Amino acid sequence: SDWFLIGAVFLLLVANTINIGADLGAMASAAGLIFPLPFIFWLISLTVLILVLEVFLTYRSYARYLKYLTLTLLSYFAVAILVHQDWGEVLKNTLIPHFIFSEAFFLSLMAILGTNISPYLFFWQAGEEVEEAVADGKLRAMGRGIPKVTKKDIFVLKQDTVIGMLFSNIMVFFICLAVAGTLGRSGLVSVTTSEEAAQALRPLVGSWATILFAIGIIGSGLLAVPVLSGSASYAISESFGWREGFYLKFNKAHGFYGVITIATLVGLLVNFLSIPPFQMLVYAAVINGLLAPPLLIFILLIANNKKIMGQYTNTWRSNLLGSLIVILMLVAVGFFFFTLLF
Repeated sequence: SDWFLIGAVFLLLVANTINIGADLGAMASAAGLIFPLPFIFWLISLTVLILVLEVFLTYRSYARYLKYLTLTLLSYFAVAILVHQDWGEVLKNTLIPHFIFSEAFFLSLMAILGTNISPYLFFWQAGEEVEEAVADGKLRAMGRGIPKVTKKDIFVLKQDTVIGMLFSNIMVFFICLAVAGTLGRSGLVSVTTSEEAAQALRPLVGSWATILFAIGIIGSGLLAVPVLSGSASYAISESFGWREGFYLKFNKAHGFYGVITIATLVGLLVNFLSIPPFQMLVYAAVINGLLAPPLLIFILLIANNKKIMGQYTNTWRSNLLGSLIVILMLVAVGFFFFTLLF
């Protein structure tokens, strides 16, 4: 219904804008670790760079830029390996669940869920698949016509999604491992800025690991900000029937690029509220974690609707796994509010 759609899109826009602000702030701080220039210089420079790339690059060039930028995430892998780890302890704590019934624990759990199963990814993934269909000549424009979908297309889509999610979760694991083996080991559990993280890292792992850590923050930010602003723009454009898509030039999709620009600029201004960037990232992730379960329910309903999906409705396995994820997330939400209120 319209009211649910507008409400969900509004919450998505708020969460994404806060997330953009936090990412820009973290990137600017990290850039200052490598090249010691003022924070405001890096904040404005990175914002302008991202907007120019989003608005003026062709879709093919932009997609290629994002693809190769993912390699910067390997810097986290390098940090985790450079740090001395007790791999037996790592294996044990990876396989054996550990729960603490506290507000901090469930806040962190909601943030992790909101980071890995994020509403903005639902919109971004769907939008990008249609962008690809337009780029490959299967569709004349986004929102016009129905592409011919074959079993091979579905197989490639499934393979692409599985590999992408596997890679992203491996990176999440190594990010956690890198932080646990450095900041966690030293007892520092309330880092709010890149500078604080760097100061704590240097005596533990040296300057090279600190630079790798900074590169990881900048690379992940350059990846995340376009996805966050782009997904919000896809959602709003589709809700109001505007022309959309990175394959269109600016003069053909004012609304689409306008949302991207405004969300990014408001994100920049968020950094002047004196809220620590890492703290903002956590709270934005929690909002995503709260918004994801109802959206997942609607995705499951759509995926099982033959009028929409035709012969490609969900398999029983997809329904089972999807329902299990929704239930686990709703349980996590329930415990989160319980610890928050009581």
